[in-house]
Amino acid sequence: MQKSLLLIVCLLIAVGVSAASTGVSVTSPANGSTVQGSVSFVASATTSCSGGVASMGIYTAPGVLAYVANGSSLNTSLSLSAGTYNTTVEEWDYCGGASTKAVTVTVSSSQAGVTITSPTNNGNPGSPVNFIASASSTCSKGVASMGIYTAPYQLAYVGNGASLNTNLSLSAGTYNATVTEWDNCGGASSTPVTFTVSSGGSGSGGGSGSGGSSFTNLQHSGGWDEYGQIAPTYVDCSPSPCDGITFSMEQNIKSPSMSGEATEYNLGSDKDIAYGDGLWNNHLIGSQSSQGMPDSGHDEVNTYHNFTYDVYFYGGNLGLSQALEFDVNQFFDSMGFIFGHECRVAAGNEWDVWDNVSAKWVPTGIACNPIDNEWNHLTIKVERTTSNQMTYQSIELNGVTSTLNWTYGHGSAPSSWWGITINYQMDGNNKQSPYSVYLDELTFTYQ
Repeated sequence: MQKSLLLIVCLLIAVGVSAASTGVSVTSPANGSTVQGSVSFVASATTSCSGGVASMGIYTAPGVLAYVANGSSLNTSLSLSAGTYNTTVEEWDYCGGASTKAVTVTVSSSQAGVTITSPTNNGNPGSPVNFIASASSTCSKGVASMGIYTAPYQLAYVGNGASLNTNLSLSAGTYNATVTEWDNCGGASSTPVTFTVSSGGSGSGGGSGSGGSSFTNLQHSGGWDEYGQIAPTYVDCSPSPCDGITFSMEQNIKSPSMSGEATEYNLGSDKDIAYGDGLWNNHLIGSQSSQGMPDSGHDEVNTYHNFTYDVYFYGGNLGLSQALEFDVNQFFDSMGFIFGHECRVAAGNEWDVWDNVSAKWVPTGIACNPIDNEWNHLTIKVERTTSNQMTYQSIELNGVTSTLNWTYGHGSAPSSWWGITINYQMDGNNKQSPYSVYLDELTFTYQ
């Protein structure tokens, strides 16, 4: 559907208790319990409201909303600093009602920082070098991501969450490496490790070598914003439901899943509309970075030219989708590079790409026939050229690679926009038939 540059974050929470609300059940944590590390919250809610439960949230203190999930259940972990918390789990229904459940939990003290298990300091590992590390933070929102620097300013790997276990192919030599954690409060901490790779090692540069650096399992990451869009203007609205569109995402899905951490995305309607969209966006590098890379000095975003969007997706009835969209976006110096890729399904089983200059979709002639009830593997590669042109390089679906190498000019963007983001979008058909799609092993590579 029509692309929109406007991404406005809205969070509207209806507060109040109505006779329509039935109650909240909290399975974890147990009331009065003491835990160390992150606190696991598992809860569900019911309501007599005919529209059902809209969303659920966790307050770690009065007025401090730490987490919100769409739907009638939640399953998440919150990293909280040491202390006693009088938390509240609340549900809001579609009739304007709400109900709560109070839970008191004590978080025991634990040392913040990065702990490296492998490689050992002053060790002599072979290549590839196995890095195993974990992190904790005094930030109430927890650790956002962790990264490995193989040398000063050489970021070789970034992964989401408070632990990492990865292998880097490094050539022989001595490395003064650093493992860093970035928390969700803007803080960071690091632990150095020095080691010497014995001769015979292969490769030279690990995650930031010829293949670039990667963010992995992004479907499981924090930082996702969600919006609805309605034809013909396709202006963003949020939260769900809005403009007659219903949309939601739920992380930590175990089945169907490849990693055990899939995310379910849902699109539907609570009114008689057609062609409404659900859009999910994540800021990876630059302002509002979910990966601990804010680029506050504006000296990093513009250095990257090659991007790969790699993802597995699964749906039980993909034929209800008007289209599925996968986008890579780069903004700096008032320029906007929107690499839009749209797999038209109900709209004709063909890939389209977005022309920034003419602001329109361009059919590629490449077939797009995703398979129901199977994991479809998609890999998209694009390039921003040295002359700031946009090249759509290739689209690979289920092992079939189609090479484009089509080049277009860039669009414009507000001067304050400076970052790299990705989108996932689901388009509704002429009846706005509800459907769900699962994403897993979403990896974004940049260099």
